[in-house]
Amino acid sequence: MYILVVDDEALARNELKYLLNQCEGVDSVMEASTVQEALEILLTESIDLAFLDIQLTNESGLDLADKMTKMADPPAFVFATAYDEYAIEAFEKNARDYILKPFELERVQEAVNRVYRRSKEENFTKEEPISSLATKSVPIQEQDRIIMVRMFDILAIEAAKGKTQIYTKSKVYQTSEPLTYWEQKLDNQFFIRVHRSFIVKTDAIQEIQPWFNHTYQLTITKNLKIPVSRSYLKRFKEKVGI
Repeated sequence: MYILVVDDEALARNELKYLLNQCEGVDSVMEASTVQEALEILLTESIDLAFLDIQLTNESGLDLADKMTKMADPPAFVFATAYDEYAIEAFEKNARDYILKPFELERVQEAVNRVYRRSKEENFTKEEPISSLATKSVPIQEQDRIIMVRMFDILAIEAAKGKTQIYTKSKVYQTSEPLTYWEQKLDNQFFIRVHRSFIVKTDAIQEIQPWFNHTYQLTITKNLKIPVSRSYLKRFKEKVGI
């Protein structure tokens, strides 16, 4: 992989370059200290992955990310910074990872591996189209870290007692974003709101049972059953074809 490190501090660039040169799968590492330098390299060199600092001198790595995504064939990018408060915004811009200073070799290698795996998946998708859910992920803020969860793995989302619970095949995550946020975030081709407190993935429904007042109860897993309220009933029936 051909990598570009963008950081206005020479010591930070040198540290990250040193670690990257020890990583498997890295062929070459270039560097830039400003947005303009980075853009010149990106326009003239074939870069697979860029590591971007957030706070550049009078500039922002977030702005550089916006410029990169407008390129015809943009590289993947990872934010490498001392600031953890920009993580959600970074993932909203489709960052592949977010690592914090001081850098550790294991964590840098993990970021490189993640981009490499995603690149292989995307190349496969170009040759053999599959559902966008198979590769698309959403960021979930969980306490002091951001977890990237594949949409494909989400079964249902529940809002209760001021918290939102995200049910996946292997774990239940808890976050503070309201259900309306997730309703807009998820692909409505696969997800549907069935109650003021629930969103479900339609192909995760195992059984549909008649319930009170001509509504339904949905069985998602043995321990997860979700009601369909009357206000969402018509849309639900149209969605599943009953």
